[in-house]
Amino acid sequence: MKYLLSWFVCVLSMSLHGQILNVDRQNTNDTAFKKNRFYLNFGFNLDRQRRNLIEFNSQGENDFFFKKKNLVWITLAHTDASFNGASILENNGYFQMRLRDNDSRRVYPDYFIQYQWNGVWGLQNRALAGCNARFRFWENKKDDLYAGIGLFYEYEKWNPFMTSFAFSQDSVDIVYRAMPRLNVTAKAAIHIKDGIDLSGSTFIQFPLNEQFTNFMNPRWFIDLKLYCAITKHIAVVINYDHNFDTYRPLPIDTYYYNANVGFQLKW
Repeated sequence: MKYLLSWFVCVLSMSLHGQILNVDRQNTNDTAFKKNRFYLNFGFNLDRQRRNLIEFNSQGENDFFFKKKNLVWITLAHTDASFNGASILENNGYFQMRLRDNDSRRVYPDYFIQYQWNGVWGLQNRALAGCNARFRFWENKKDDLYAGIGLFYEYEKWNPFMTSFAFSQDSVDIVYRAMPRLNVTAKAAIHIKDGIDLSGSTFIQFPLNEQFTNFMNPRWFIDLKLYCAITKHIAVVINYDHNFDTYRPLPIDTYYYNANVGFQLKW
């Protein structure tokens, strides 16, 4: 492409574009057991408009498998940044760590912590920690189904005076918010035919603050991904996700979506 300086992809394995805790992600099949797996996806774009328009994004995942206990320690990271000269257009990302069973038990706890930010929304930072009970209903070569329910506690700082905040600043101020949430999740994958797989995950997070008066204003996220292999090492990945939340502390949109098509290299 005319303005693309470099684009490199190792493996696309995450589905957290909404910068909110997700239940799971669907990796490509790998029959060889590895104790430590690492995936990385990053891109850079430089476009000369009136000023230099710079875009940077990266996604990474590291899976450490405890073979004797059949557990997996998952570390996820994602960043998106866009600059028009010195002006910040976009600045969001997250860092997450999880400890759970490696899909060997019917029921097992899933512990997690996460830190995230989104300058466009005015979310200066969000920190959360919690635990889900993760249920494996079935898993075979054709399809699988998982679900979970649990609790987490989140602390947020919303700052409409950030330079990348994209909405009106009239009659708004910095908001600090802390609350527990009920977390309900589900994840499924279907093997359609050789080289074609469809996976999806969703979660609904119910506020438990103020004597449950906001319980019916949950945060809802859904992610769908279609994986189409072209060769043994190259595939096309089509992804769609959306984020719906009516319980915003700042006057920002309640609905966001993301749709993209990318290439995956695997070796």
